[in-house]
Amino acid sequence: MRSEEPGMKRTNPTAAAFIIAFLLFMGSGTVPAAFAQHEGHGGAPQQPKEQPAAQSKEQGKPAEATEEAAVVEIPPEKQQMIGLKTVAVSTRSLLKTIRTVGRIEYDERKLATVAPKFEGWIEKLYVDYTGKSVKKGEPLAEIYSPELYSTQQEFLSILKWKPQEAENTAGGKEFGLMLSRDNESLIEAARQRLRLMDISEEQIREIETTGKAIRTLTLVSPADGTVTQKTAVLGMRFMPGEKLFDIADLSTVWVVADIYEYELPFIREGGTAKISLSYSPGRVLTARVEYISPTLSAETRTAKVRFSVPNPDGRLKPQMFTDVEMKVNMGSRLAIPEDAVIDTGERQIVYVDKGEGSFEPREVTLGLRVDGMAEVLKGLKAKERVASSANFLIDSEARLKGIVK
Repeated sequence: MRSEEPGMKRTNPTAAAFIIAFLLFMGSGTVPAAFAQHEGHGGAPQQPKEQPAAQSKEQGKPAEATEEAAVVEIPPEKQQMIGLKTVAVSTRSLLKTIRTVGRIEYDERKLATVAPKFEGWIEKLYVDYTGKSVKKGEPLAEIYSPELYSTQQEFLSILKWKPQEAENTAGGKEFGLMLSRDNESLIEAARQRLRLMDISEEQIREIETTGKAIRTLTLVSPADGTVTQKTAVLGMRFMPGEKLFDIADLSTVWVVADIYEYELPFIREGGTAKISLSYSPGRVLTARVEYISPTLSAETRTAKVRFSVPNPDGRLKPQMFTDVEMKVNMGSRLAIPEDAVIDTGERQIVYVDKGEGSFEPREVTLGLRVDGMAEVLKGLKAKERVASSANFLIDSEARLKGIVK
């Protein structure tokens, strides 16, 4: 054997093996068989000795081991580092907000059409472009109709016959009165026939006063509004029932919004909504739900909901888009923030603060989800506290330790 150099210390293999075994034991909780016994001078390694006392001690406390495995320990100083916050489970009033897009449309109750009941020709136009505003009774066009002209002639003939039969007393006074009553009936029938042809009372009085048939009669507007469609052209021939003008009253318009089927149960007629326009910041209109469509669109899975909005200044124009917001009071319910829930797809888990840095994973059953809040149907009680932020870090720790699977 060679001699050791001066100043050098000899390494003890027994001490080195002991240190390695201790470090492994502290890191993994088990001692590998290779390091259960230090290496001897060529001797075979001995088997690790059994420790029945330790095992019996562990087996004697199964409840404590289970309880320790059911919680995640997060020391208070680490909670602040990871930004962990807790919130109390409480009963609160839930307010569901429904937001959608609306479209401005004509109020169908205020639409009017000018469609003559006789054949004729247009000889003059007073309204010669689409979009012109008109008042009720304002002239739209002058028309000539042979049928209408002959009806006027019949009316005038009956009027001329009245004084002649009144002077005829040959048949006696009673016979004269009978003829007078019949003549009045004929005059009223002729006058009614002109009314049914949409001839105004003013024009009928003019025919009766002058005793002359008017060659062209004037079509007048049946309502206040705006001419939205004009098919009448100067000199054109029209047939009975042919539409010449469409008039819409825009003093009130409809806002029609699409509501998804899962939100329909929360909509009721009479409910209020706030309507705003992107091109008019700061202007918010309030309207009530007037109508909910009884049918659903198969393509979009939405139903139409209608609001009536006053439009005195005419700034709201059909086919404009609006933002519609409705708030529905859902009543008082036990709720927690949605951020406190870990949704695995199969179940929902929250971490309940048990105090002293302990957090217990607990499965819950949720109901409504409204504006960042989730209704708790089962699993939590009022005044319990749950982790509302950084709970995903607690969940990761729980899964690493096998507490949650």
